[in-house]
Amino acid sequence: MEFPKLETERLQLVQITKDHAQSYYNIMSNEKVTKYYGMDPLKSIEDAFKMIDSFQKTFESNKGIRWGMIVKETGDFVGTIGLNNLNIGSKKAEIGYELHPAYWNKGFTTEAVKEVLRYSFEDLDLFRIGAVTYPQNTASNQLLLRIGFKKEGLLRGYIYQNNQSHDAFVFSLLHTEVK
Repeated sequence: MEFPKLETERLQLVQITKDHAQSYYNIMSNEKVTKYYGMDPLKSIEDAFKMIDSFQKTFESNKGIRWGMIVKETGDFVGTIGLNNLNIGSKKAEIGYELHPAYWNKGFTTEAVKEVLRYSFEDLDLFRIGAVTYPQNTASNQLLLRIGFKKEGLLRGYIYQNNQSHDAFVFSLLHTEVK
């Protein structure tokens, strides 16, 4: 399967390659970004290369798709968005994303999420998109609710990060609920 390139008004959603490693590292080594991400900050550029390799393997095995977010106007790599735990046969996946703090509160993530949802429901014919967040991640929780996700509940001790277990909220959006 060819990697799907997506586009929004201000963003190109592209395959993440080794050329993006430094920008990806700059984002994922930032503790503000990984605070509610479910993994510890990257420690080296080699970690970024390993993650990019894992994105490729996950895509090739049809278990997920991870796009790089590129701002059209500047060409800057500002974050990633993706479908995790993709199961075409069961018509479901989970959405996840992160963005460089310099681009927070500008609507980029909302724009990207809406396009990935469109692709998921229309092109992949998925029925359910889930999302798992930290309860303390107010910005992400509000974004999901604003787009139409429903909060399903609390997953106790679901995320292990910084040597401890954390609770998580689970959200979902069904194809039948998209306006």
